[in-house]
Amino acid sequence: MKVIPTAIPDVRILEPQVFGDHRGYFIETWNSRRFAEQGIDAEFVQDNFSFSKKGTLRGLHYQVQNTQGKLMRVVEGEIFDVCVDIRKSSSTFGQWVGVTLSSENKRSLWVPPGFAHGFLVLSDVAAFEYKCTDYYAKAHERTLLWNDPALGINWPIPEGFEPLITDKDREGDVLLKADVFP
Repeated sequence: MKVIPTAIPDVRILEPQVFGDHRGYFIETWNSRRFAEQGIDAEFVQDNFSFSKKGTLRGLHYQVQNTQGKLMRVVEGEIFDVCVDIRKSSSTFGQWVGVTLSSENKRSLWVPPGFAHGFLVLSDVAAFEYKCTDYYAKAHERTLLWNDPALGINWPIPEGFEPLITDKDREGDVLLKADVFP
């Protein structure tokens, strides 16, 4: 496994070793010992799967309690995956990282607790799965506004195109008014 650093040191891109031949390929998506050697010592309690069509934008979601670290990957299609550091005590508070994850590049993204997360579907459809370090808790879920000007996220949205988005995501809080971590 190759670990690729990002602009936020706690967020890491993980590129698996691909074992392929004329039949297809095999990759290891999780190995607690190997990941711990790379500083990702996580215990996962929940797996999630999302299927979305092109132009769907989900997020930016987080939980103020039952905070979740997430290990994410795409099994079909391509997405632009974004995480925002919302830990006030962090030197990278308010900064974001955007990574293209696809079934072609087979990369995963590790996002530790304390980040808001969202993604935009770039392909016709995308099947996206992720492991979580804590359980979903609706009462503690919050949404950060996906297009908050203070964040300046450079979503790869064609000019004049309106992403497919829920009211909850459209009405998210701006960072300066959001319920974030100390």
